[in-house]
Amino acid sequence: MEKVLYVYKRPYNPQFPVVCMDESPKQLIKETRKPIHASPGQPARHDYEYERCGVCNIFMANEPPAGKRLVQITEKKTKTRWAHFIEKIAENYPEAEKIILVMDNLNTHNPGALYEAFNPEKAKKLCNRFEFVYTPKHGSWLNMAEIELNVLNGQCLNRRIDDISLVKSEVEAWQNYRNNKDARINWQFTTDNARIKLKRLYPTYDA
Repeated sequence: MEKVLYVYKRPYNPQFPVVCMDESPKQLIKETRKPIHASPGQPARHDYEYERCGVCNIFMANEPPAGKRLVQITEKKTKTRWAHFIEKIAENYPEAEKIILVMDNLNTHNPGALYEAFNPEKAKKLCNRFEFVYTPKHGSWLNMAEIELNVLNGQCLNRRIDDISLVKSEVEAWQNYRNNKDARINWQFTTDNARIKLKRLYPTYDA
């Protein structure tokens, strides 16, 4: 936990950008009955019945100090798709000496996945572009990408959508809007805060 907080406290350096990465499923849902649109004094209404149309996956990477984010929608969540998203992140920082990537300990978030997706030379070159920083077990709330995913779900995907192509176009529009707006996350939780609020997690020593 303290390692992640230390990374967040570093001064902004475009040569060593701090990027947070996470992923989340999005259920594709189809209406079975035509919704009733909103009218004066009456909110829009949807029937409780719906039809499941599968699930897609949302990859999120955001650089909080710079107000930048990158989102990709895929049909499945696999090691190979994660590896290709990592490649896409690297392409967005061609001038960076090292990308500091904060993410959770999900089994697909493993540098070994790069070797499953690419030849050894490319995998090694890509791996060298990153410093992987993992949030602790049960500590994924330390990942600021979760905050950005919540914003995405609240502003863009908080309704029934049954087509993955529509999810992609809506998310792309949201991403461009947020990036152009220069929307940032003002992270306030520090190591000092952690040592007070989470003191039960620290060992105690007899005087």
